Amino acid sequence: MTSFMLTGTTASKISSQLTQLRHQMGTPAVGMVLTLVVVCDEGNQYDAVRAATEAAREHPSRILVVIPRDPNEPNRLDAEIRFGESTPGEVILLRLYGELTKHADSVVGPLLLTDTPVVVWWPGSCPPVPAKDPIGLLAQRRIVDARSAADSVEAITSRSKGYVPGDTDLAWTRLTTWRSLLAAVFDQPVGKVKKGVVEAAPGHASALLLAAWLSERLGVPVKVVDSAGPGLTAVRLTTANGDIVITRGDGRLATLSLPGRPDRQVALTRRPTAELLAEEMRRLDPDEIYEAAIRRIARGRKS
Repeated sequence: MTSFMLTGTTASKISSQLTQLRHQMGTPAVGMVLTLVVVCDEGNQYDAVRAATEAAREHPSRILVVIPRDPNEPNRLDAEIRFGESTPGEVILLRLYGELTKHADSVVGPLLLTDTPVVVWWPGSCPPVPAKDPIGLLAQRRIVDARSAADSVEAITSRSKGYVPGDTDLAWTRLTTWRSLLAAVFDQPVGKVKKGVVEAAPGHASALLLAAWLSERLGVPVKVVDSAGPGLTAVRLTTANGDIVITRGDGRLATLSLPGRPDRQVALTRRPTAELLAEEMRRLDPDEIYEAAIRRIARGRKS
């Protein structure tokens, strides 16, 4: 890996340095498909950068990591440019001090790749309405994670208030394998579902989303009950022919039980953040199914 430090710099100087380094290393920017902006604090930047660079193996990107530091210090921008960090793209860490912490968009804007999509990811705390955030306004896709909130259930419940097409949550992305398995179950005749239960560790935002999705699709009540975990542990759907049950006790392997059929084992592994992020970078169009799920949660809280 090649790393280059710029202290007390500007966005234009960073851009010039990027151009110079690309010429030296023979790595043109034309191979990159998007700009990924990661907004995080110093405490979680290591894990965030690692996940972003792993996701960039599938989506070669310019990764801009925005790290607001002390707002009481004099205005300063420090940058660290990294090449060859297990990714065909670029990684630029931007540490902002003073008033710059309130105007990160003025630093990020000139560094975006031209004519390519912009994705913003907040791995930790996020704005109440991501689409109204100055950096969020630059993006086609805005990714947050309810699991990082102090109250993840409240966080996911509030998502519908400021939802704008292009918003998504990794709490929803974690459900892709569960939803695929459940959809496959209904590819065969199983009878009409009367009600359902989702079991998960207490305060699990994904469980709330899964219950809302099932309720929306099946038109029946689906409640969430606590289990010992880890994460999501079971879905039980009651039909006239018997119960459809998916149980997962170890976070890796699930058992699928259908009425009148032998149980079978199904791989249902809890996926790492990099894989979740790569999935979201794969699709930049609005996710209407996610929107329907969070709006159903909001209606349920009002009633």
